[in-house]
Amino acid sequence: MTSPSLHRPLGVGEVARWDIETDVAVIGFGASGACAALEAARGGASVTLFEMGSGSGGASALSGGEIYIGGGSDVQQAAGFEDSPEALAAYLKMAGGPDADHAKCDLYASESLSHYDWLKAQGVPYKGTFVPGKIIEPATDDTLIWSGSEEAWPFSEQAQPAPRGHVIQFEGWGGGRKLVDILERNVREAGVEVRVDARVVSLIADGPAIVGLVVRIDNKDHYVRASATVICTGGFCMNQDMLRRYAPEAIKLANPIGENDNGSGILMGMGAGGDAIHMDEFFTTCPWIMPESLVKGIFVNRNGQRFMNEDCYHGRVSRTMIDQPGDRVWLLVDNAIFARPIELARIDIAAVGETWEEVEAELGLPADTLSATVRTFNRYAAEGHDPVWHKSAKWLKVLDEPPFAALELNFATSYFSFFTLGGLSTLPTGEVLDRGGEPVPGLFAAGRATSGLPRWGHGYSSGMSLADCTFFGRKAGTSAAASAKASQRVAEPA
Repeated sequence: MTSPSLHRPLGVGEVARWDIETDVAVIGFGASGACAALEAARGGASVTLFEMGSGSGGASALSGGEIYIGGGSDVQQAAGFEDSPEALAAYLKMAGGPDADHAKCDLYASESLSHYDWLKAQGVPYKGTFVPGKIIEPATDDTLIWSGSEEAWPFSEQAQPAPRGHVIQFEGWGGGRKLVDILERNVREAGVEVRVDARVVSLIADGPAIVGLVVRIDNKDHYVRASATVICTGGFCMNQDMLRRYAPEAIKLANPIGENDNGSGILMGMGAGGDAIHMDEFFTTCPWIMPESLVKGIFVNRNGQRFMNEDCYHGRVSRTMIDQPGDRVWLLVDNAIFARPIELARIDIAAVGETWEEVEAELGLPADTLSATVRTFNRYAAEGHDPVWHKSAKWLKVLDEPPFAALELNFATSYFSFFTLGGLSTLPTGEVLDRGGEPVPGLFAAGRATSGLPRWGHGYSSGMSLADCTFFGRKAGTSAAASAKASQRVAEPA
């Protein structure tokens, strides 16, 4: 008998017995798996959820519990912000990058408010208050924040800006755990059978169709027959081999965000014929925007050159840093805006001086490189604009109050957290597509095991992953339940 493998499905002819039978099998108990299981069960299917860990969680539980929602929510309106589904869709398409999934962007934008109502109906609490300014996530229990590059160039020129980060009511950082706990409660109340410490090691195929899976429980293989299978296993930031193969730029970074994000679901989907796309894409951030005054500084690379407008979302700025030559960049500040970054960031002072030429020399840069960059920036900042990188006027400040300093962000030693954005290609329904663009029968996926709404590291905004996981997890669960019912009708005798 062929041994179960992530890289190719086991043939149904090699299955001697079925240990577990279910309409829908869901793999992974993070936010996407929970929402898929919940909607499949509510769609009338018997559902079994398999989780390799000892409980629910995944990367969702490590998050801030923030979901990207727009179109004119109650809290947006209460805070005086105008938003529309059209503006939300326009921003999502820009944030999705050169190959944004327009169908998913349009669908999410049109149903964002109803999804927000659905979340509240599950018991997810929102205080309904707005927090102004640039923050990573609120330490208070407030709801609405600016969580992306909505106000920054070039996004602000094509999509009406509005804050869209909706954060679960939670004191402190890390509200994702509370969100997953609420979803888990609903999953169990819906009658889903949950199997933890259960590692899926292979899919099972009958020709091109996926008809089940092999799951290892207590070191023994169990054979599961399922009319539909939903992969919700997360990305592959914890798999060094996959990072080297598909996203080598991420190897520069040392702080992956994930528990069991080992790429197993993506590998199983590829083995079943599914197409994996945008596998080189990843999100990263070094939390440099705290305190906020540092946004008024300018970043330079090892050539002493600016490379973007620093008022963008911190993840966009950080991802663009990784594109720069060398292994570090510097944030240039003067005495007026200098403040110590939060300790978590591990950002050090690399040089100080009474002139920018002294800072330049202390960093070992060629003469008249960094200093020329600062002179150019200061000239235009004094006029109130930034024709080079279009930084918003409210974040412009002439850097002319000594002493001056260069804060070093080192890719290997500073805290650059990251997770992957590439994964299985899916329809908005959650159906996994093969390389010819056709659905793989019986196979669905959602969350970071797919290339979903967030698929471009340079355009990511906080809350997009949980938006993608929860919304398209629901769609995958609904579709899987319908598919299971349809396959059962076909199998019934006339």
